[in-house]
Amino acid sequence: MSEVRLAVWGDPIVHSKSPLLHAAAYRALDLDWEYGRRQVNAAGFGTALGELDGSWRGLSVTMPLKEQAFRAVAARDRDAELTGAVNTLLFGDVLRGFNTDVGGIIDALNENGIRSVMTARILGAGATASSALVAVSEMGARHIEVRARRPERAAAIRSLGEKLGVEVSVAAFDDSVAAVDVTIATLPGGTILDDSTVTQLGASGGALLDAAYAPWPSALASAWQSGPVISGLDMLLNQAVRQVRVFVYADPLRELDDEVRVRDEMRLAVMGD
Repeated sequence: MSEVRLAVWGDPIVHSKSPLLHAAAYRALDLDWEYGRRQVNAAGFGTALGELDGSWRGLSVTMPLKEQAFRAVAARDRDAELTGAVNTLLFGDVLRGFNTDVGGIIDALNENGIRSVMTARILGAGATASSALVAVSEMGARHIEVRARRPERAAAIRSLGEKLGVEVSVAAFDDSVAAVDVTIATLPGGTILDDSTVTQLGASGGALLDAAYAPWPSALASAWQSGPVISGLDMLLNQAVRQVRVFVYADPLRELDDEVRVRDEMRLAVMGD
């Protein structure tokens, strides 16, 4: 068994492709590191974290643990501080938290030819929606519309917009829509919207980045009409590259040795699955 252990935690977790991505990266980097997966719910997160020994280098965390991870760490990067969400834990003298989702969204859009955004629509109001808000604001968006099943629960994301100096409007899914450059869907995989809502969003939403990737294509992606559709696998891959940088160098911005080849091996591992 490797002396360095890593894993992805979440609930549910059986669908996660993170073990495929990370295993491919560490093979390409010639690192004998073990990366697994474990189902951990929000109530059990603290206990599970306290049970880890010194062989553990870090964790990837996904729904519903990003807020719990944020509260557990002693130090955070800027994106984690802004969003209140941590998806990467690095063990050491202190427990450090990072949010690589923000960079993963930007990288996924850039890879698909989208390098600036003026207007955006975000579907959902949870932790990933906050990351999407930071991402499109960094790409230039100054008006961002958030669609939520219960708009009254979007107070935190509205406050984040104020902190970033961008205008955030919040509406229900079935409200009327205006055209935007980019739509980022942060809804859980398998979410079904009614046909009239899908048609309305798809006709005016510009390019679509759907963070969900299982099942794929999502119902929303299948019905999209107004621009290109980007799979959540692109976001997953790019945020995972940044996680690997954290686990190797403790720095999500420091590129890996031969990163192009590493990225290609990671992409092959999930696209060929």
